[in-house]
Amino acid sequence: MPAESAYVDTSVLGAYYCAEPLSDAAEAALARTGAPLISALCEVEFTSLIARKQRLGELSEAQARDRLALLRLHIAEGVFGRVPISAGHYVRAAELIAAMGSPLRTLDALHLAVAIAADLPLITADREFATSARRHGTEVVLVA
Repeated sequence: MPAESAYVDTSVLGAYYCAEPLSDAAEAALARTGAPLISALCEVEFTSLIARKQRLGELSEAQARDRLALLRLHIAEGVFGRVPISAGHYVRAAELIAAMGSPLRTLDALHLAVAIAADLPLITADREFATSARRHGTEVVLVA
């Protein structure tokens, strides 16, 4: 039975929409989640990831455009719900970074702050982020 909902970070979106070694695992993790949720931060990071893949020649311009359009379509169709980001999330992200000499990167801290505030498990393919999230008491599904 699918989990009710979870916050999906950009590493999972990258594997889901682009052929990568973790693509099958990302698809399976999302299939087990009844209501996968993302934030506007995920959309911005995903756009950056696709642009980088295009610059590196891993995706053509048409492929890049198609992947961005597919994510937007999936959001519009409700495949991914949206969790809003507020000023309070930025404050919480700074607190998470400051706590226990955390190795959290800035944007990962913001993703984690959103997940914590919404009381959502986190789905990520980033091992370091998963470790940090667990240290802060967040339930994590590591796509591996």
